[in-house]
Amino acid sequence: MSAGFRITPALWDKIHHFASFPQTGVSLQQMVLFGQNPSQGTLLKANPFLAEELPVRLAHRVEELDKLPHNLRDMPSIKKVKNWYAQSFEELIHFPPIQLPSNIRQVLVGHKNDEITFPESKPNPSLGDAFTAPQSNVGNGNGFNKLKLRVPMERRYYANTHGITHWPPELQDYNKRFTKLLEHIKSRHDPTVTTVAQGVLEWKRSQNARHIGLDMQAWLDRFYMSRIGIRFLIGQHVALNTQQAHEDYVGIICTKANVHDIVQEAIENARFVCEEHYAMFKGPPVQLICPPSLTFAYVPGHLSHICFELLKNSLRAVVERYGVDHEDHFPPIKVIVVEGKEDITIKISDEGGGIARSAIPLIWTYMYTTMEQQSLEENFVSSDFKAPMAGFGYGLPLSRLYARYFGGDLRLISMDGFGTDVYIHLNRLSSSREPFP
Repeated sequence: MSAGFRITPALWDKIHHFASFPQTGVSLQQMVLFGQNPSQGTLLKANPFLAEELPVRLAHRVEELDKLPHNLRDMPSIKKVKNWYAQSFEELIHFPPIQLPSNIRQVLVGHKNDEITFPESKPNPSLGDAFTAPQSNVGNGNGFNKLKLRVPMERRYYANTHGITHWPPELQDYNKRFTKLLEHIKSRHDPTVTTVAQGVLEWKRSQNARHIGLDMQAWLDRFYMSRIGIRFLIGQHVALNTQQAHEDYVGIICTKANVHDIVQEAIENARFVCEEHYAMFKGPPVQLICPPSLTFAYVPGHLSHICFELLKNSLRAVVERYGVDHEDHFPPIKVIVVEGKEDITIKISDEGGGIARSAIPLIWTYMYTTMEQQSLEENFVSSDFKAPMAGFGYGLPLSRLYARYFGGDLRLISMDGFGTDVYIHLNRLSSSREPFP
Protein backbone atom coordinates (compact mmCIF):
# COMPACT_ATOMS: atom_id res chain seq x y z
CA MET A 1 0.00 0.00 0.00
CA SER A 2 2.77 2.41 0.85
CA ALA A 3 5.61 0.46 -0.75
CA GLY A 4 8.31 2.89 -1.74
CA PHE A 5 6.76 5.76 0.23
CA ARG A 6 9.38 7.98 1.85
CA ILE A 7 9.01 10.89 4.25
CA THR A 8 10.81 13.80 2.60
CA PRO A 9 12.44 16.65 4.62
CA ALA A 10 9.64 18.99 3.39
CA LEU A 11 6.98 16.56 4.64
CA TRP A 12 8.78 16.26 8.00
CA ASP A 13 8.60 20.06 8.34
CA LYS A 14 4.83 19.95 7.84
CA ILE A 15 4.47 17.02 10.27
CA HIS A 16 6.39 18.92 12.98
CA HIS A 17 4.26 22.02 12.34
CA PHE A 18 0.95 20.16 12.71
CA ALA A 19 2.23 18.20 15.72
CA SER A 20 2.81 21.52 17.53
CA PHE A 21 -0.97 22.01 17.78
CA PRO A 22 -3.20 20.35 20.41
CA GLN A 23 -5.72 17.68 19.49
CA THR A 24 -9.39 18.63 19.97
CA GLY A 25 -11.36 16.24 22.17
CA VAL A 26 -14.97 15.45 21.27
CA SER A 27 -17.75 13.87 23.32
CA LEU A 28 -20.56 11.55 22.20
CA GLN A 29 -23.06 14.27 23.12
CA GLN A 30 -21.35 16.76 20.80
CA MET A 31 -21.14 14.31 17.90
CA VAL A 32 -24.84 13.46 18.24
CA LEU A 33 -25.71 17.17 18.13
CA PHE A 34 -23.50 17.80 15.09
CA GLY A 35 -24.87 14.86 13.15
CA GLN A 36 -28.61 15.35 13.60
CA ASN A 37 -30.40 16.21 10.32
CA PRO A 38 -27.18 16.69 8.33
CA SER A 39 -27.40 18.80 5.17
CA GLN A 40 -24.76 19.15 2.46
CA GLY A 41 -23.79 22.39 4.21
CA THR A 42 -23.27 20.96 7.69
CA LEU A 43 -21.38 18.04 6.15
CA LEU A 44 -19.16 20.48 4.27
CA LYS A 45 -18.53 22.40 7.52
CA ALA A 46 -17.43 19.10 9.09
CA ASN A 47 -14.93 18.47 6.27
CA PRO A 48 -12.54 21.32 7.17
CA PHE A 49 -12.76 20.30 10.85
CA LEU A 50 -11.61 16.78 9.93
CA ALA A 51 -9.18 18.06 7.28
CA GLU A 52 -7.51 20.04 10.08
CA GLU A 53 -8.03 17.71 13.07
CA LEU A 54 -6.97 14.43 11.46
CA PRO A 55 -3.57 15.73 10.22
CA VAL A 56 -2.90 17.07 13.76
CA ARG A 57 -3.65 13.65 15.26
CA LEU A 58 -1.69 11.79 12.57
CA ALA A 59 1.30 14.16 12.94
CA HIS A 60 1.45 13.51 16.70
CA ARG A 61 1.58 9.78 16.01
CA VAL A 62 4.25 10.02 13.28
CA GLU A 63 6.47 12.06 15.61
CA GLU A 64 5.98 9.59 18.44
CA LEU A 65 6.64 6.56 16.21
CA ASP A 66 9.87 8.22 15.11
CA LYS A 67 11.03 8.82 18.69
CA LEU A 68 10.33 5.36 20.15
CA PRO A 69 13.05 4.20 22.56
CA HIS A 70 14.96 0.90 22.85
CA ASN A 71 15.35 0.57 19.04
CA LEU A 72 11.62 -0.14 18.70
CA ARG A 73 11.45 2.65 16.08
CA ASP A 74 13.85 0.63 13.86
CA MET A 75 11.65 -2.48 13.64
CA PRO A 76 10.39 -3.05 10.04
CA SER A 77 6.71 -3.26 11.05
CA ILE A 78 6.91 -0.04 13.11
CA LYS A 79 8.50 1.78 10.13
CA LYS A 80 5.69 0.48 7.92
CA VAL A 81 3.03 1.91 10.27
CA LYS A 82 4.89 5.24 10.51
CA ASN A 83 4.82 5.49 6.70
CA TRP A 84 1.08 4.73 6.59
CA TYR A 85 0.42 7.57 9.03
CA ALA A 86 2.71 9.96 7.13
CA GLN A 87 1.11 9.04 3.78
CA SER A 88 -2.42 9.62 5.13
CA PHE A 89 -1.23 12.93 6.61
CA GLU A 90 0.16 14.00 3.23
CA GLU A 91 -3.04 13.07 1.36
CA LEU A 92 -5.17 15.09 3.78
CA ILE A 93 -3.08 18.27 3.74
CA HIS A 94 -2.92 18.21 -0.08
CA PHE A 95 -6.65 17.61 -0.58
CA PRO A 96 -7.81 20.58 -2.74
CA PRO A 97 -10.13 23.06 -0.96
CA ILE A 98 -13.52 23.91 -2.46
CA GLN A 99 -14.34 27.25 -4.09
CA LEU A 100 -17.84 28.36 -3.07
CA PRO A 101 -20.14 31.27 -4.03
CA SER A 102 -19.89 34.10 -1.48
CA ASN A 103 -23.49 33.72 -0.19
CA ILE A 104 -22.91 30.03 0.68
CA ARG A 105 -19.49 30.78 2.15
CA GLN A 106 -21.02 33.46 4.40
CA VAL A 107 -23.59 31.03 5.81
CA LEU A 108 -20.94 28.41 6.53
CA VAL A 109 -18.62 30.88 8.25
CA GLY A 110 -21.56 31.78 10.50
CA HIS A 111 -22.46 34.85 12.53
CA LYS A 112 -22.50 35.42 16.28
CA ASN A 113 -26.32 35.39 16.19
CA ASP A 114 -26.25 31.89 14.74
CA GLU A 115 -24.43 30.37 17.69
CA ILE A 116 -26.23 27.64 19.55
CA THR A 117 -26.07 26.61 23.17
CA PHE A 118 -23.42 23.97 22.92
CA PRO A 119 -22.88 21.20 25.51
CA GLU A 120 -19.41 21.47 26.97
CA SER A 121 -17.28 18.35 26.91
CA LYS A 122 -15.89 17.39 30.31
CA PRO A 123 -12.43 16.01 31.11
CA ASN A 124 -12.40 12.24 30.73
CA PRO A 125 -12.05 10.48 34.10
CA SER A 126 -9.85 7.92 32.33
CA LEU A 127 -7.31 10.64 31.56
CA GLY A 128 -4.41 9.66 33.78
CA ASP A 129 -0.63 9.68 33.69
CA ALA A 130 -0.61 6.86 31.14
CA PHE A 131 -2.17 9.18 28.57
CA THR A 132 0.25 12.07 29.02
CA ALA A 133 2.96 11.93 26.40
CA PRO A 134 6.45 12.12 27.94
CA GLN A 135 7.50 15.08 25.81
CA SER A 136 4.55 17.29 26.87
CA ASN A 137 5.16 21.00 27.21
CA VAL A 138 3.56 23.38 29.67
CA GLY A 139 -0.24 23.09 29.52
CA ASN A 140 -2.56 25.97 28.72
CA GLY A 141 -5.30 25.16 31.21
CA ASN A 142 -7.57 23.50 28.65
CA GLY A 143 -6.35 19.96 29.16
CA PHE A 144 -4.05 20.28 26.17
CA ASN A 145 -0.33 19.69 26.34
CA LYS A 146 0.96 22.17 23.77
CA LEU A 147 1.21 25.94 23.73
CA LYS A 148 -0.48 26.74 20.41
CA LEU A 149 -4.22 27.40 20.73
CA ARG A 150 -7.00 26.60 18.29
CA VAL A 151 -10.53 27.85 17.75
CA PRO A 152 -13.08 25.87 19.83
CA MET A 153 -14.48 22.89 17.99
CA GLU A 154 -18.11 24.09 17.89
CA ARG A 155 -17.08 27.28 16.04
CA ARG A 156 -15.29 25.25 13.40
CA TYR A 157 -17.80 22.44 13.05
CA TYR A 158 -21.33 23.75 13.52
CA ALA A 159 -23.12 25.69 10.78
CA ASN A 160 -26.65 27.08 11.02
CA THR A 161 -27.85 26.24 7.51
CA HIS A 162 -31.61 26.64 8.01
CA GLY A 163 -33.18 28.47 5.10
CA ILE A 164 -30.88 27.07 2.41
CA THR A 165 -32.66 24.49 0.30
CA HIS A 166 -30.41 24.34 -2.74
CA TRP A 167 -26.71 23.49 -2.51
CA PRO A 168 -24.45 23.82 -5.56
CA PRO A 169 -23.47 20.50 -7.23
CA GLU A 170 -19.73 21.14 -6.70
CA LEU A 171 -20.42 21.06 -2.94
CA GLN A 172 -21.96 17.57 -3.17
CA ASP A 173 -19.06 16.48 -5.37
CA TYR A 174 -16.53 17.83 -2.84
CA ASN A 175 -18.27 16.02 0.04
CA LYS A 176 -18.24 12.78 -1.97
CA ARG A 177 -14.55 13.04 -2.87
CA PHE A 178 -13.52 13.89 0.71
CA THR A 179 -15.55 10.95 2.04
CA LYS A 180 -13.87 8.63 -0.50
CA LEU A 181 -10.45 9.81 0.70
CA LEU A 182 -11.44 9.09 4.32
CA GLU A 183 -12.65 5.59 3.38
CA HIS A 184 -9.34 4.97 1.60
CA ILE A 185 -7.35 6.14 4.65
CA LYS A 186 -9.45 4.02 7.03
CA SER A 187 -8.85 0.97 4.86
CA ARG A 188 -5.06 1.63 4.72
CA HIS A 189 -4.96 1.63 8.52
CA ASP A 190 -7.09 -1.52 9.01
CA PRO A 191 -4.04 -3.70 9.88
CA THR A 192 -2.45 -1.13 12.24
CA VAL A 193 -3.11 -3.04 15.49
CA THR A 194 -1.71 -6.30 14.15
CA THR A 195 1.24 -4.61 12.40
CA VAL A 196 2.29 -2.74 15.55
CA ALA A 197 1.93 -6.05 17.44
CA GLN A 198 4.20 -7.63 14.86
CA GLY A 199 6.69 -4.79 15.44
CA VAL A 200 6.66 -5.47 19.18
CA LEU A 201 7.22 -9.18 18.49
CA GLU A 202 10.16 -8.28 16.23
CA TRP A 203 11.58 -6.14 19.04
CA LYS A 204 11.09 -8.90 21.66
CA ARG A 205 12.91 -11.39 19.44
CA SER A 206 15.75 -8.96 18.70
CA GLN A 207 16.20 -8.25 22.44
CA ASN A 208 15.41 -11.76 23.72
CA ALA A 209 12.85 -10.07 25.98
CA ARG A 210 10.02 -11.98 27.68
CA HIS A 211 7.90 -8.93 28.56
CA ILE A 212 7.72 -5.31 27.44
CA GLY A 213 8.62 -2.50 29.85
CA LEU A 214 6.23 -0.01 31.45
CA ASP A 215 7.27 2.81 29.10
CA MET A 216 6.46 0.68 26.04
CA GLN A 217 3.18 -0.42 27.63
CA ALA A 218 2.22 3.24 28.23
CA TRP A 219 3.12 4.11 24.63
CA LEU A 220 0.97 1.27 23.25
CA ASP A 221 -1.95 2.47 25.39
CA ARG A 222 -1.58 6.01 24.02
CA PHE A 223 -1.08 4.86 20.44
CA TYR A 224 -4.06 2.49 20.38
CA MET A 225 -6.31 5.01 22.18
CA SER A 226 -5.43 7.58 19.53
CA ARG A 227 -6.26 5.03 16.82
CA ILE A 228 -9.70 4.38 18.33
CA GLY A 229 -10.31 8.15 18.20
CA ILE A 230 -9.14 8.57 14.61
CA ARG A 231 -11.29 5.66 13.44
CA PHE A 232 -14.28 6.98 15.37
CA LEU A 233 -14.05 10.42 13.72
CA ILE A 234 -13.58 8.92 10.25
CA GLY A 235 -16.26 6.26 10.74
CA GLN A 236 -18.73 8.88 12.00
CA HIS A 237 -18.11 11.22 9.07
CA VAL A 238 -18.26 8.46 6.44
CA ALA A 239 -21.52 7.12 7.93
CA LEU A 240 -23.14 10.58 7.93
CA ASN A 241 -22.22 10.99 4.26
CA THR A 242 -23.13 7.52 3.01
CA GLN A 243 -25.81 5.90 5.20
CA GLN A 244 -29.56 6.31 4.93
CA ALA A 245 -31.10 8.33 7.75
CA HIS A 246 -32.31 6.23 10.70
CA GLU A 247 -34.23 7.63 13.67
CA ASP A 248 -32.04 5.83 16.23
CA TYR A 249 -28.67 6.49 14.59
CA VAL A 250 -26.48 9.52 14.13
CA GLY A 251 -23.63 8.18 12.00
CA ILE A 252 -22.20 5.19 13.87
CA ILE A 253 -23.64 6.39 17.21
CA CYS A 254 -26.88 4.71 18.24
CA THR A 255 -28.87 7.14 20.39
CA LYS A 256 -30.92 4.23 21.76
CA ALA A 257 -28.37 1.40 21.87
CA ASN A 258 -30.15 -1.61 23.41
CA VAL A 259 -27.69 -3.13 25.89
CA HIS A 260 -29.53 -6.47 26.14
CA ASP A 261 -29.46 -7.03 22.36
CA ILE A 262 -25.80 -6.04 21.95
CA VAL A 263 -24.65 -8.25 24.85
CA GLN A 264 -26.83 -11.17 23.70
CA GLU A 265 -25.29 -11.02 20.22
CA ALA A 266 -21.77 -10.93 21.74
CA ILE A 267 -22.66 -14.01 23.84
CA GLU A 268 -23.81 -15.94 20.75
CA ASN A 269 -20.72 -14.93 18.75
CA ALA A 270 -18.30 -15.82 21.57
CA ARG A 271 -19.98 -19.20 22.19
CA PHE A 272 -19.85 -19.98 18.46
CA VAL A 273 -16.10 -19.22 18.32
CA CYS A 274 -15.54 -21.30 21.48
CA GLU A 275 -17.46 -24.31 20.17
CA GLU A 276 -15.65 -24.15 16.85
CA HIS A 277 -12.20 -23.80 18.46
CA TYR A 278 -12.65 -26.74 20.86
CA ALA A 279 -14.75 -28.80 18.38
CA MET A 280 -17.54 -29.00 20.95
CA PHE A 281 -21.26 -29.48 20.35
CA LYS A 282 -22.19 -27.18 23.23
CA GLY A 283 -19.95 -24.65 25.02
CA PRO A 284 -20.42 -23.35 28.58
CA PRO A 285 -23.87 -21.78 29.10
CA VAL A 286 -24.10 -17.99 29.56
CA GLN A 287 -26.92 -16.46 31.63
CA LEU A 288 -27.84 -12.85 30.85
CA ILE A 289 -29.67 -10.77 33.46
CA CYS A 290 -30.44 -7.39 31.87
CA PRO A 291 -33.50 -5.13 31.62
CA PRO A 292 -34.72 -5.76 28.05
CA SER A 293 -35.54 -2.08 27.42
CA LEU A 294 -32.30 -0.52 28.79
CA THR A 295 -30.95 1.88 26.16
CA PHE A 296 -28.38 4.70 26.06
CA ALA A 297 -26.35 6.65 23.48
CA TYR A 298 -23.23 4.70 22.52
CA VAL A 299 -21.29 3.21 19.62
CA PRO A 300 -22.63 -0.38 19.44
CA GLY A 301 -19.45 -1.62 17.74
CA HIS A 302 -17.35 -0.56 20.75
CA LEU A 303 -19.60 -2.30 23.29
CA SER A 304 -19.86 -5.40 21.14
CA HIS A 305 -16.05 -5.59 20.84
CA ILE A 306 -15.54 -5.31 24.63
CA CYS A 307 -18.17 -7.93 25.55
CA PHE A 308 -17.04 -10.39 22.87
CA GLU A 309 -13.40 -10.27 24.02
CA LEU A 310 -14.27 -10.68 27.71
CA LEU A 311 -16.77 -13.48 27.13
CA LYS A 312 -14.20 -15.28 24.98
CA ASN A 313 -11.76 -15.15 27.93
CA SER A 314 -14.38 -16.50 30.36
CA LEU A 315 -15.48 -19.31 28.03
CA ARG A 316 -11.89 -20.34 27.44
CA ALA A 317 -11.10 -20.33 31.18
CA VAL A 318 -14.10 -22.55 31.98
CA VAL A 319 -13.36 -25.05 29.17
CA GLU A 320 -9.64 -25.20 30.06
CA ARG A 321 -10.47 -25.78 33.74
CA TYR A 322 -13.14 -28.47 33.33
CA GLY A 323 -12.07 -30.10 30.05
CA VAL A 324 -13.85 -30.46 26.71
CA ASP A 325 -15.52 -33.74 27.79
CA HIS A 326 -17.36 -31.92 30.58
CA GLU A 327 -19.74 -30.11 28.22
CA ASP A 328 -22.97 -31.20 29.98
CA HIS A 329 -21.73 -30.00 33.37
CA PHE A 330 -20.00 -26.65 32.76
CA PRO A 331 -20.86 -24.05 35.44
CA PRO A 332 -22.69 -21.11 33.79
CA ILE A 333 -21.04 -17.76 33.08
CA LYS A 334 -23.26 -14.98 34.47
CA VAL A 335 -23.64 -11.57 32.82
CA ILE A 336 -25.46 -8.99 34.96
CA VAL A 337 -26.29 -5.51 33.66
CA VAL A 338 -27.35 -2.69 36.00
CA GLU A 339 -28.14 0.99 35.37
CA GLY A 340 -26.84 3.49 37.92
CA LYS A 341 -27.03 7.30 38.02
CA GLU A 342 -23.76 7.80 36.14
CA ASP A 343 -22.82 4.41 34.73
CA ILE A 344 -24.27 1.35 33.14
CA THR A 345 -22.27 -1.53 34.64
CA ILE A 346 -21.90 -4.98 33.10
CA LYS A 347 -20.46 -7.73 35.32
CA ILE A 348 -19.21 -10.94 33.71
CA SER A 349 -18.60 -13.71 36.28
CA ASP A 350 -17.04 -17.08 35.50
CA GLU A 351 -15.86 -20.12 37.46
CA GLY A 352 -12.81 -20.68 35.29
CA GLY A 353 -10.34 -21.03 38.17
CA GLY A 354 -9.30 -17.39 38.45
CA ILE A 355 -5.87 -15.83 38.02
CA ALA A 356 -2.93 -16.00 40.43
CA ARG A 357 -2.47 -12.70 42.31
CA SER A 358 1.10 -12.36 41.05
CA ALA A 359 -0.17 -12.51 37.44
CA ILE A 360 -2.87 -9.82 37.83
CA PRO A 361 -0.60 -6.87 36.82
CA LEU A 362 0.52 -8.83 33.72
CA ILE A 363 -2.98 -9.31 32.30
CA TRP A 364 -3.08 -5.63 31.24
CA THR A 365 0.26 -6.02 29.45
CA TYR A 366 0.24 -6.23 25.65
CA MET A 367 1.58 -9.51 24.26
CA TYR A 368 0.94 -11.31 27.57
CA THR A 369 -1.27 -14.36 27.06
CA THR A 370 -2.17 -17.36 29.19
CA MET A 371 -2.17 -19.52 26.03
CA GLU A 372 0.95 -21.18 24.72
CA GLN A 373 3.28 -18.77 22.89
CA GLN A 374 1.59 -17.40 19.79
CA SER A 375 3.11 -15.82 16.73
CA LEU A 376 1.31 -13.76 14.12
CA GLU A 377 0.78 -15.37 10.75
CA GLU A 378 2.60 -13.75 7.86
CA ASN A 379 0.49 -10.88 6.46
CA PHE A 380 -2.22 -11.40 9.12
CA VAL A 381 -4.64 -8.51 8.49
CA SER A 382 -7.53 -7.50 10.70
CA SER A 383 -8.98 -4.15 11.66
CA ASP A 384 -8.60 -5.16 15.32
CA PHE A 385 -7.60 -8.28 17.20
CA LYS A 386 -10.36 -10.71 16.37
CA ALA A 387 -8.15 -13.77 16.53
CA PRO A 388 -10.08 -16.86 17.67
CA MET A 389 -9.99 -18.21 21.22
CA ALA A 390 -6.21 -18.11 21.46
CA GLY A 391 -5.64 -14.38 21.83
CA PHE A 392 -2.33 -12.60 21.40
CA GLY A 393 -2.60 -10.86 24.75
CA TYR A 394 -4.47 -7.88 23.29
CA GLY A 395 -8.09 -8.65 24.29
CA LEU A 396 -8.04 -7.18 27.81
CA PRO A 397 -5.86 -4.07 27.34
CA LEU A 398 -7.66 -3.10 24.10
CA SER A 399 -11.09 -3.68 25.64
CA ARG A 400 -10.14 -1.41 28.53
CA LEU A 401 -9.18 1.34 26.05
CA TYR A 402 -12.54 1.03 24.27
CA ALA A 403 -14.33 1.32 27.63
CA ARG A 404 -12.23 4.34 28.66
CA TYR A 405 -12.60 6.12 25.33
CA PHE A 406 -15.89 7.78 26.34
CA GLY A 407 -15.24 7.95 30.08
CA GLY A 408 -15.94 4.38 31.18
CA ASP A 409 -13.55 1.78 32.58
CA LEU A 410 -12.81 -1.92 32.91
CA ARG A 411 -11.87 -3.63 36.18
CA LEU A 412 -11.06 -7.21 37.02
CA ILE A 413 -11.26 -9.03 40.36
CA SER A 414 -10.07 -12.60 40.54
CA MET A 415 -10.50 -15.32 43.14
CA ASP A 416 -7.60 -17.68 42.52
CA GLY A 417 -8.89 -21.26 42.59
CA PHE A 418 -12.47 -20.26 41.77
CA GLY A 419 -13.07 -17.69 39.04
CA THR A 420 -12.98 -14.11 37.80
CA ASP A 421 -15.36 -11.13 37.82
CA VAL A 422 -14.90 -8.42 35.19
CA TYR A 423 -16.74 -5.11 35.53
CA ILE A 424 -17.39 -2.94 32.46
CA HIS A 425 -18.35 0.60 33.47
CA LEU A 426 -19.97 2.65 30.68
CA ASN A 427 -20.51 6.39 31.11
CA ARG A 428 -24.20 6.97 30.33
CA LEU A 429 -23.95 10.79 30.53
CA SER A 430 -21.98 10.85 27.21
CA SER A 431 -20.32 14.22 27.92
CA SER A 432 -16.75 12.98 28.56
CA ARG A 433 -14.32 14.01 25.87
CA GLU A 434 -11.79 11.61 24.44
CA PRO A 435 -8.68 10.93 26.55
CA PHE A 436 -5.69 12.22 24.65
CA PRO A 437 -2.12 11.13 24.29
